[in-house]
Amino acid sequence: MASLKPKSKINERQLALRLQLWPEVGQADIWAKEGAGYTYIPRTMPLIIAIIDDLTKGTPAGSTYFELFCRVFEDGIATLNKPKEMAFHAGLTGQRAERTWNDRLGRLDDLGFIKLAAGPSGKYSYALMMNPYHAIHSQYRKHAGVTADSYNTLLARVAEIGAKDLSSILVKEQEAARKGASKRSAAVLKKAN
Repeated sequence: MASLKPKSKINERQLALRLQLWPEVGQADIWAKEGAGYTYIPRTMPLIIAIIDDLTKGTPAGSTYFELFCRVFEDGIATLNKPKEMAFHAGLTGQRAERTWNDRLGRLDDLGFIKLAAGPSGKYSYALMMNPYHAIHSQYRKHAGVTADSYNTLLARVAEIGAKDLSSILVKEQEAARKGASKRSAAVLKKAN
């Protein structure tokens, strides 16, 4: 059984609150990340999944993405050697489950959320998980189905949690916009002279 020792001020407050609200619940009854079988999930994952589902209307691929994410280790690679099982874990059942799984993998690849590679399990043997913030940003800039509401909500949440994944892309875009504005200003001044 895990200890009740808090690890930080936030943990300390949460533990105190938990003990007040649910004094009858023991540590062993709580589903915590102290055992095997856990992965770290970005705090923005619900938004990422919702945006993926928006981008893949009619064939929502958010649960497919989440299943891949749960199979990835630090290297970012998911081995796709159990397509029937993985399809089932993603909520896909029936005779077309594997075909639907493969279709959704293809959609995620087309949208830039993953890169697929062939291997011993066929056309889709491996998936490399790409940075979802970059994929979403790219689709937003292409006006390809990411709404301003969803994108701005993601930006706000990213800022709230202190993630820096989009910073370099946004800085490059701002620099390019400034250079473009400077060139246009110089062209206007040249025409005026």
